[in-house]
Amino acid sequence: MHQGLGLEAYNALPTRRAVHAVYECCYSVVLATDLAGGRPFADHAALFRQADALLFSLGEDSIDRVLQAYPHIGRRPRSPKSVCEQCSVWDDDPEVMTQLNSEVRHYAERFGFGFVMFVEDCCAHRAMAGILDRLHNDRDTERKVVRNELARINRARLERMLGPEGGYYNW
Repeated sequence: MHQGLGLEAYNALPTRRAVHAVYECCYSVVLATDLAGGRPFADHAALFRQADALLFSLGEDSIDRVLQAYPHIGRRPRSPKSVCEQCSVWDDDPEVMTQLNSEVRHYAERFGFGFVMFVEDCCAHRAMAGILDRLHNDRDTERKVVRNELARINRARLERMLGPEGGYYNW
């Protein structure tokens, strides 16, 4: 994943590379293409607002394609590259992970799409609580929750892609 390239460098990238950088964050060709086409951005906030607007304008079929690209909970335990990602959620107790995986399957059966959640740490118990809480939603409510979670995940990934204002010196 592109990390710390800075807004100025992102604005200056050739279109194909700009699309690729954003696609790594959001898994949507449409969103990545439209965001790259909206350059230049004056500041990070402008890019984040546009990314949110584009995400919330996507059709349900596009959101389903995005959801298919997300790795499952616990797929990459303790991965330093996947920190703050649901695939790094882990617990050393195999029973906790078995229960978590069971609830993820139950979620997919109930709603017809995979579970996504913005995580700020790798705590399996918090992820489990999130799944159990969201299982009470109806399908329409859960689709809205999913978009909000995707927006939070995209924001975190775009922040990593851009890095601090000005980027890092190696870009």
